[in-house]
Amino acid sequence: MSSSPVETTITDESALGLAAAIRAGAVRARAVVDAHIAVLERFAPATNAVVVERYAAARAQADAADAHLATGPATLPPLFGVPITVKESLAVAGLPNTAGVLARRHVRPTANATVVHRVLDAGAIVLGLTNTAEGCMWIETDNRVYGRTSNVHDRTRTAGGSSGGEGAAVGSGGSPLGLATDTLGSIRIPAFCNGVFGHRPSTGLLPTTGAWPPPYGVAALCANGLIARRADDLLPLLRIMAGPDGIDPLARDMALGDPATTSLRGVRVVLLDGAFAPGVGREVLAARDRAAAALDNAGAEIVRVRMRSLRMIGLFTAMVLAKETGISFAEIMRGEGADILAPRQLVDPRGDHTLPTRLLALGELLAARVPAGPARRITGAAHEAAAEIAETIGDGLLLHPTLTSVAPRHGHTTGRPWHTDAVAPFSLAGLPVTQVPLGRGSHGLPLGVQVVAGAGRDHLTIAAALTLQDAFGGWVRPRL
Repeated sequence: MSSSPVETTITDESALGLAAAIRAGAVRARAVVDAHIAVLERFAPATNAVVVERYAAARAQADAADAHLATGPATLPPLFGVPITVKESLAVAGLPNTAGVLARRHVRPTANATVVHRVLDAGAIVLGLTNTAEGCMWIETDNRVYGRTSNVHDRTRTAGGSSGGEGAAVGSGGSPLGLATDTLGSIRIPAFCNGVFGHRPSTGLLPTTGAWPPPYGVAALCANGLIARRADDLLPLLRIMAGPDGIDPLARDMALGDPATTSLRGVRVVLLDGAFAPGVGREVLAARDRAAAALDNAGAEIVRVRMRSLRMIGLFTAMVLAKETGISFAEIMRGEGADILAPRQLVDPRGDHTLPTRLLALGELLAARVPAGPARRITGAAHEAAAEIAETIGDGLLLHPTLTSVAPRHGHTTGRPWHTDAVAPFSLAGLPVTQVPLGRGSHGLPLGVQVVAGAGRDHLTIAAALTLQDAFGGWVRPRL
């Protein structure tokens, strides 16, 4: 798939770099929007990433931005004229908000999600909405409304989930950044699979208002965040989106440091041994160790800690979701007019629900039958492991694989909750995590690593991401 040199230059740049170029008159907002739309359209047949287009409206907004700039305004918002994409499960006024659920095809929110509102106020232009797993409930992206999204590097591989559309859109170069959600890796896994940066912020830094499904009884597990082409955009975007909105009870003011002035010299960086079954994850563990060597070169102190308690935490966290939400996903869906547990829906492979959704509903039935004593022990073990992780990290960092392999083939994670073992503990602990691309591995697919810090220390994970971007090149441009 060839592209013009001008288009490639524009679609290499960070969001803030594009904003600066537009303000300086070096490039027109319309040219920036056109270049990104061209990439999205070129990759659309292979990825099915953008499922709700607003290209004509985006072009009109870009023209209006150029006309406004020509009047010589004294000040402009920080993302003036910059195109973005948004996960379809985040409310954008007037656009679909199905979260991949057939029963929600009629839903058109009248207000934007808080994080969307704040980014639009900052001058961004929405190109379109991107695909998600059905109900945002699995780590691969497929649903009966929009179909399946494929990896931008290999259409036989998953784009990850649930924000797989964002991962593929940003990974293609068709969007400099995207707004997304993360409960159990829904930002980190797609960012890993498609070779881009993803950031799940500290719990409470960004309001979750306007995301569907709402967090119910596990709000600490749920976060809004972003996927980005360049690490340079992560902290500035967090600042734009951060702060209480008077609706989300967990959202609060947090002081954010500056990654650009944060030294890694003397910072303790933990590597976990024993967290995976023997022989699993050798390639991604080797990539993690190369990242550790790069941080060591930056003056960090690398330490190794053995922690076997994470080997089943994905399954344990599934039990937390089942036991602590106060409402099952099947009940949530029933409230939307969808009955997953209807016998025909459960057994019909061509019915209204994907296989992961049906397996989730069955898993909830089984979880409901677990006696109270064992259920408390299982959920307690999950929370204890998360607390142990937070204590181990302290005021330092932890490097951890995002998956146990490069992006799996379609369907190869279905029914296997242990694929979330590498991401679940940090969600449970409410910690900030930056997924960082580390070049290519087997089959030419991206490698990467999660960088985790203590709560409220998002700037530290991003400082490490900037160092690793310099060392490994950052975003992996696809070869399709």
